[in-house]
Amino acid sequence: MSLWQIVFKSLRQHALSTAVTSISIALAGGLLMAVWVVKDQAQATFTQVDGGFDAVLGARSSKLQLVLNAVFHLEASPANIAWNDVLDIQKHPGVELAVPIAMGDNYRGYRIVGTTLEMFTKSEYAPGKRLKPVAPGRLFDASLREAAVGSFAARKLGLTYGSKFHPYHGLNFNEDEQHEDEYVVVGILEPSNTPADKVIWIPIAGVQNMTGHAAETATDVSAVLVKLRSVMAGPSLEQLYNKRGNRLTFAWPMGATMAELFNKISWFDRILALVAVLVAVVAAGSVLASIYNSMNERRRQIAILRALGARRGTIAWTVILEAVAIAAIGSFISYVLYGVILVTAGAVIRAQTGVVLDPFAWHPVLVLAPLGLIALSALAGIVPGWKAYRTDVAANLSPTD
Repeated sequence: MSLWQIVFKSLRQHALSTAVTSISIALAGGLLMAVWVVKDQAQATFTQVDGGFDAVLGARSSKLQLVLNAVFHLEASPANIAWNDVLDIQKHPGVELAVPIAMGDNYRGYRIVGTTLEMFTKSEYAPGKRLKPVAPGRLFDASLREAAVGSFAARKLGLTYGSKFHPYHGLNFNEDEQHEDEYVVVGILEPSNTPADKVIWIPIAGVQNMTGHAAETATDVSAVLVKLRSVMAGPSLEQLYNKRGNRLTFAWPMGATMAELFNKISWFDRILALVAVLVAVVAAGSVLASIYNSMNERRRQIAILRALGARRGTIAWTVILEAVAIAAIGSFISYVLYGVILVTAGAVIRAQTGVVLDPFAWHPVLVLAPLGLIALSALAGIVPGWKAYRTDVAANLSPTD
């Protein structure tokens, strides 16, 4: 009988403990892989998503708040800025495109963002890709109460071409804050896998002049999304707004601004990683305990194998290989659990931010975690393997009452 035949026979004989221990390995592996992949993908995606713009101009506040509000449609706008500020930055020689946005309303929790048609006709959220409606449909008319809805928001809200809706005041849905204005959906935008997918886009004048809004804000905007002609224009604009002035903030570069967010919460990532590693160690310990606790009932079997000519080292290796086999089974199952965890986490992240994670994207941890667990389990198998190595043949072959 070969080594692996002995191992598989032992796994069948101890099927329940094998199953329980394999599941603990699977949980550890799934958690390990999911923690690292979600952490790295989220950081990479959030620092790369910019909607096709290089910077955000807004009221005096932190750069991070401006980017979260204007690009990711999270947080609240710190304050409005005057239309003259929009005109000023649009005239700047270093600016290629400056698109104003206005916020302050929602439809059942999904933000309504007012903007100009340049958001769709001149801006590219990725090279060669623009936000555009699927057929049948078109972009809104800037002079009418029309809306172009992001694909994710449309699906969740049940909005289709021709649907009509009343906006609600504020960023949080409150049934008592419904506006009188009625909008018609004239287009559903193609999926972009960006925060734009969870937004309802309307003409900027629609937000500024919405029934119930203060008359003095009829020309104000929440922020301006800015695309530079070259990177060289960034420092001069930052100097102009952030160093010399005290009314406005120029959030540039956006990638570095988002990186600051992840730097601030890096301690949380380290805690999650530590928890995942501890779970892996505990899982390896369960392999040790499972095999070690079964050694007493295996003594006679080991003695018989020795009497039939099996060497001490061979017996020890079968125990270690059994630990490896349990870990391998658990590691295989861990990919299923990893997929479940990542799909669930991705759905939550997309619903909240519009950012999409790819559960099938390659990451070294998808190989390193299972291999690490198998190696840990092999080490855990050394202890019961040594016990098997030292089994007394004569004592355990003696007849038992």
